[in-house]
Amino acid sequence: MKPISKVESFIIDYNGRKVKAKRISVNTELLIDINKAWNNIKTPALLEFVSKGMINFKPLDGDFPKQWEVGQTYRFMTRVFGFIPFGGIHYLFVAQLDDKNYILSTKEWDNGAKVWNHTISLSDLGDGKINYEDSIIIYAGMMTGFVASFAKLFYKHRQKRWQIVAVNNLNFGK
Repeated sequence: MKPISKVESFIIDYNGRKVKAKRISVNTELLIDINKAWNNIKTPALLEFVSKGMINFKPLDGDFPKQWEVGQTYRFMTRVFGFIPFGGIHYLFVAQLDDKNYILSTKEWDNGAKVWNHTISLSDLGDGKINYEDSIIIYAGMMTGFVASFAKLFYKHRQKRWQIVAVNNLNFGK
């Protein structure tokens, strides 16, 4: 199934000011066990796999951990298409990792995107199928529209790469 996306404009509070942000939602149906998908989501290795071909990550504080940890902030450099530097140092703070409800939330930022808050949620559709959703709130000043358009393409790319994970039964949460 192809990813379905939606973009909405709305107002958020940023440093005490009301600013125009975008919310991007991208979801798809995957043929994968929800627990297997969830165990993959909790790993930076999955992030690197599903982002491959569009964004590469270079951790700045040693290697990424085996699993994301709530309350931790990770710093890395990003390169679009493997060679174009993007946003300077990117910060990813893991705000929520909810094993019961299958929700991972991060608060992210860099020089380009002042707000890049990302929530991944899974829901079980039965018969080994899940709905996978990425919901991203982006604020990047005058560049919000451009960054949101890029994010929409990026998350559609990620969900297409998720199809490879599902079809090939890949396991990053070892």
